[in-house]
Amino acid sequence: MIQEYVLVGLDCAHCANKIEKAVCATDNVEEATLNFVTGILRVDLAPAYQGNIMPDLEKIVHQYEPDVTVRLKTWPKVDKHGYKEAGCGNSEGKKDGIIAEYAPLITGAALFAIGILLNRAFAFPLYIPLGVFIVSYILLGGKVVWRALRNISKGQVFDENFLMSVATIGAFAIGDYTEAVAVMLFYQIGELFQELAIKRSKKSITALMDIRPDFANLRHNNDLVKVTPDSVSVGDIIVVKPGEKIPLDGTIIEGKAMLDTMALTGESVPRKATSGDTVLSGCINQNGVLTIEVTKPFGESTVAKIIDLVENASSKKAPTENFITTFSRYYTPAVVGMAALIAVLPPLFSLGAWTEWINRGLIFLVISCPCALVISIPLGYFGGIGGASRKGILIKGSNFLEALTKLDIVVFDKTGTLTKGVFEVSALQPANGFSAETLLEKAAVAEAFSKHPIALSIRKVAMNIAHGKEIDQNTLSDYEEISGQGIQVKAGETSILAGNEQLLTREGVPFTPTQIAGTKVYIAVNKVFIGSIVISDEIKADSSKAIAELKTKGVRKTVMLTGDNPEIAKAIADKLNLDEYHAGLLPGQKVVQLERLNTQKRAKTKLAFVGDGINDAPVLARADIGIAMGGLGSDAAIEAADIVIMTDEPSKLATAIDIAKVTKRIVWQNITFALGIKGCFLILGAFGISTMWEAVFADVGVCVLAIFNAMRIIKIN
Repeated sequence: MIQEYVLVGLDCAHCANKIEKAVCATDNVEEATLNFVTGILRVDLAPAYQGNIMPDLEKIVHQYEPDVTVRLKTWPKVDKHGYKEAGCGNSEGKKDGIIAEYAPLITGAALFAIGILLNRAFAFPLYIPLGVFIVSYILLGGKVVWRALRNISKGQVFDENFLMSVATIGAFAIGDYTEAVAVMLFYQIGELFQELAIKRSKKSITALMDIRPDFANLRHNNDLVKVTPDSVSVGDIIVVKPGEKIPLDGTIIEGKAMLDTMALTGESVPRKATSGDTVLSGCINQNGVLTIEVTKPFGESTVAKIIDLVENASSKKAPTENFITTFSRYYTPAVVGMAALIAVLPPLFSLGAWTEWINRGLIFLVISCPCALVISIPLGYFGGIGGASRKGILIKGSNFLEALTKLDIVVFDKTGTLTKGVFEVSALQPANGFSAETLLEKAAVAEAFSKHPIALSIRKVAMNIAHGKEIDQNTLSDYEEISGQGIQVKAGETSILAGNEQLLTREGVPFTPTQIAGTKVYIAVNKVFIGSIVISDEIKADSSKAIAELKTKGVRKTVMLTGDNPEIAKAIADKLNLDEYHAGLLPGQKVVQLERLNTQKRAKTKLAFVGDGINDAPVLARADIGIAMGGLGSDAAIEAADIVIMTDEPSKLATAIDIAKVTKRIVWQNITFALGIKGCFLILGAFGISTMWEAVFADVGVCVLAIFNAMRIIKIN
């Protein structure tokens, strides 16, 4: 049983990692993931558990972040005008009390300035400016010291509160009063900028997925009532006015409009929708009034699945994220130990004064905080996933995003992936003096009972020629469908055969094979061959572009697996410049071929399979990365694949690779930048070259810069 909670006011990524780990270790919790960017804690409870986990969660959260509020994730209520009521949903909470929040910082800064004047500009006794400095320090750093003491009492020693408290109290102890207060002042200013940067980053990233509809206009007794989308049932009638989001998936029963599908597909061109069309939640009605019959509850709607996918993508972390989490766990205690050695060992061997080396050790502590890494790396990956979502590409975890940068072999299904999956009559070849109209008419009669796409395409063309006149099925008799060969039927006294070469050969009908590539249907009337019909599945407009772009992105081999006949497969493979193709395959045989190709990939690279997500579930599951094409609204696609491309464009795979590479590059820029700057300052601090002021920049300044760098990912075009 999965429950979701919102942690309002969570602004410490390091604490978020600790909370997640502690919740995972709680009894009756099978798995837990905490998304720092959205503040959503997702808890998977044991099936047998019937209690209330909230008190346990609040205890854990308040152990690390006492000021954070834990709420059950609920749908925001709306008033009759459709506006959200206060205090609902994922709100970050208070917007008032800003002056009270920053009063200690402002007052502390003012007292710090007064203390400097009293100490340097006027000849006051030392205890007067010292008293001012102490009051200023309490205002600026009182909470930091208190949190450090509280955490130490709970066995949580090595965090930024401990580092700053030891460094500044130590500075007081050796007489560096001005520097002690200055460090805490600039630390707090840096924290303020860091908090603002994180909030801006969260807002920018989560705005990419702001597709959640706020309300639905439910038709009730000829009136319209504004309700939350999750309260609407299947079969209910809703009305969507111009400018409103479609709140639930459904079928239009009245009206027509142009729909903005940008939020779902990344496509800016509006799509026309009219009576009888299926529409998806998250689209925006640009004009017209639509009356819609709901076909799915909100929890199963397209918009709900997209939001859930993106919000919970952080549960599958990239190797780089896992490395940083592990690294920071050992890094902080290690640098604290090194700071202690710097402060103690040199003076013990008479290499300098105790005051000098203790000061160097304290500077070393200030520099060592790993916040830049702990915060900016998850933000970077979340930005990449959010940016991909804006392009109509759903990625289920940062591990799959990173895996896209290592693609070596890409395997495609044919129908619905490289081709449109829509069969059309591409050629008519009448024979023995019969007309094309007669050929189509007899073929349509033979296919009258069939639901196969080929039969539907023949009947569609025949009906157009006959001006919509349908076949009278009551005149047909002796209908027989011969497995793997075709159909035999009688229309009055006329016997009709429609099928492949094997059918006409079995029935002893002489015929002329056609050389046109495609699925061929041969027609015979009363044992006389009257011609052939060629059915083709058209290649998508951007399939060639997709294959060419993949080559430029480092993909070594492109392969097509299909159940279609070898002749059609070869024609498509040649046209698209595929490296390899295998035809006539059943689903199980596709898995065998994928296993073989998997042994051919280069070391430390990945193999991806791109399919329609419905018939290819076994192959999608076996590939390193399963990618579903045309998955918009397809339950099977979203469930089976690791990545869902929500349009029918294969070229979006190249776009996904670009986003993945940019994301990884920025993430590693942050890692290199943070560790490089900190490493330089740690060495400078150990040799007494850098001061406390520079140490604060190395800590908070680097963190803010890394966060802003991570935010560049969402600007990907």
